[in-house]
Amino acid sequence: MLSENAKHLIATFPLGFVATVMPEGRPAVSPKGTFLVLGDGAIGFGNIRSPGTLRNLARAPWAEVNFIDQWKRKGLRVRGTARVAASGSAEFNALIGIWQAKWGDLAGRITDLVLIDIEAAREVTTPPYDDGMTEAEMVAAYVAKFKEIYP
Repeated sequence: MLSENAKHLIATFPLGFVATVMPEGRPAVSPKGTFLVLGDGAIGFGNIRSPGTLRNLARAPWAEVNFIDQWKRKGLRVRGTARVAASGSAEFNALIGIWQAKWGDLAGRITDLVLIDIEAAREVTTPPYDDGMTEAEMVAAYVAKFKEIYP
């Protein structure tokens, strides 16, 4: 389900904003910075300090994750069902090496892996592309903007 562009976006910008459903039915969004692509139909993140997200997923396992390339202003929306592989479980032990290879010492802080089986993935863009703006023009515009913010 994930295109090569989508996989590249997640690999380059692994910060995903995870939306879950709280017990009272309200949305909750929390950033997670350790996302990895686990194949064409799955992604996952290492839980470091997300007790609210884990509680929400235990009650309602649905998640939507948004990723963004802030320079190109292109993104990805991924929706699916999540499951938690707890530290010490066979699934955790089989997969944690992938996070260790990517994240090094940070992986030592991971207490669980949250694995999302993708049901839908959709690439999204900002409206200036509809008006003919190119990626190069978009990147140039945002490089200039960030230089103003962070001289």
